[in-house]
Amino acid sequence: MLLVYTHKISPRLKYVFRHICKRILGIEVNFTTQIEAFIAHDSLKMSYTTKQLGNEFFVKSHDILFEQGINDIEIHIHKWENTKCFFYVGEKSTIPFDIFSASFYLLSRYEEYLPHMKDKYGRFTATESLAFNEGFLQQPVVDIWAYKFKAALQKQFPDFEFPKKTYSIQPVIDVPSAYKYKLKGIMRTWGGIIKDILGLRLKSIYTRFLVLSGFQHDPYDTYKYIINRQKKSPFKFLFFFLIGNYTTYDKGINPNKKKYVSLIKHVGDYGAVGLKVSFFAIENLSILKQEKLRMEEIINTSLYASRQSFSKLNLPESYRNLISLEIKEDYTMGYVDHIGFRAGSCTPFLFYDLDYEVQTPLKIVPYHVMDYALLKHRSLLDKRQVLNNIINEVKQVNGMFIPVFHNYTFSDHNRWSGFKELFNIILDSPNAN
Repeated sequence: MLLVYTHKISPRLKYVFRHICKRILGIEVNFTTQIEAFIAHDSLKMSYTTKQLGNEFFVKSHDILFEQGINDIEIHIHKWENTKCFFYVGEKSTIPFDIFSASFYLLSRYEEYLPHMKDKYGRFTATESLAFNEGFLQQPVVDIWAYKFKAALQKQFPDFEFPKKTYSIQPVIDVPSAYKYKLKGIMRTWGGIIKDILGLRLKSIYTRFLVLSGFQHDPYDTYKYIINRQKKSPFKFLFFFLIGNYTTYDKGINPNKKKYVSLIKHVGDYGAVGLKVSFFAIENLSILKQEKLRMEEIINTSLYASRQSFSKLNLPESYRNLISLEIKEDYTMGYVDHIGFRAGSCTPFLFYDLDYEVQTPLKIVPYHVMDYALLKHRSLLDKRQVLNNIINEVKQVNGMFIPVFHNYTFSDHNRWSGFKELFNIILDSPNAN
């Protein structure tokens, strides 16, 4: 166990030390404000305060972990060996940066509470983030800093054996619309035909006719392929189905249709099923509750995981709503159009409510690449390269790599050419050198 001496034990301090020590490095951590207890401890120990006590392992503290609320914090980015960091505290500190304060800033999504420009869907975008603008979005810096901390601890305590952690993956399959043509109802089907006629999309009209006549598979019906890949993988896929009402933003299948319910149940026999929260349910607790209950009736068990439409988050309200309905995990933390680490970490973490200054039970599982972000890279070779680069970043810190692919990504549409190969690269990555 690591014992941390500090001048004040705050909720923020306990939160971030537990993430770095327990979740990333696998060691227990405790805290004391008593110098006598600190001196008596005969294993891993360090001081985290404003002044070093003697010659102990010491990290000089920044003020952010002892503050409350949101303040305008001045941040200066520095290069630190193979990465970047901020909250420089000087060479007298055993490590020159307060990685705990810097990690808290990123994990709590502090910057998303500050004034910023939103996109047309009301989302915080990658280009507004510190990580994007300072060039470290594609590094899991919190985990990298944790391993630098571990190396420094090992140097001071060479006899201590740290537990070993291994790289893992959590494939996410997002299903905003289970089928392209099937189960859409008469009005939507005729509306689609008229749009195709007006747009002179003759191939679409022909394909729709073949699908609805039963002569051809629906283009979005890729579940047989996905389930076959699931059967060969030791990692359980997580499917998020949209069962919200039809709106301007969400154009899924009516959840009352028996064939759609059967599909969800069938997929649930092989993988795990979560709720894709509809756009209007993100801000409306009563709609969210209705969708949760609807999904629980289908899967016949408690819903444990959610993912929000368009990857939209309104902090802290979005997460508070999930907590109030006892949803345990959320998979929305990431950027639709940029590859990288929105919260700076590739290790799932608990949501810290900055307004209430409390660690919550909601586990945030951040994703690192969405299929749409790979479309920016035109050639398959480029797509492979950027995908392998981000996988290697996660591997180097034994983290959990989380990709988000959609059911239609595995269709034969030219836009998604080569994406089955990219998905296979991810599935094979735990065994690749």
